[in-house]
Amino acid sequence: MPGEGFEQFVRLRYTELLHTAYLLTGSVAAAEDLVQSCLLKIMPRFERVAEPMPYLRRAMVNQRTSWWRAVRRELLSSAPPELGAGDPAGAFTERSALVAELKKLPARMRAVLVLRYWEDLGEAETAAVLGCSVGSVKSQASRGLVRLRALLESGERSGR
Repeated sequence: MPGEGFEQFVRLRYTELLHTAYLLTGSVAAAEDLVQSCLLKIMPRFERVAEPMPYLRRAMVNQRTSWWRAVRRELLSSAPPELGAGDPAGAFTERSALVAELKKLPARMRAVLVLRYWEDLGEAETAAVLGCSVGSVKSQASRGLVRLRALLESGERSGR
């Protein structure tokens, strides 16, 4: 049975984990499933894991990749997780457009962008979470930003 440390960790970090999972999956339901699945994996050994957030980030990326390979399709939703009452409409619209275009990127590229710019991890930390080289993170981030900008610009021109 998990101790108070695990329960407190979940209370403090669940929303943060859910937002990351949403950006990785593109679906509220899939994000909830992803977080739940990864929390169940860490629960029995939580007290022995020195840094649970990096562990969970890597677990979420790996689990998302496994699901993608098994299903070979993405589960998408147009509704992001609850963003809070104080979120201005303009920021919500921009964030929704960004998330919509982010969904169009390949899963690995999306994971790099989410970890680097949403989670604010460094290149080395992102590489460690994804199990790849720092150079791979740099190239995926660079290409991903170029593609994301192009997608956002084409969306603005088409009047979305």
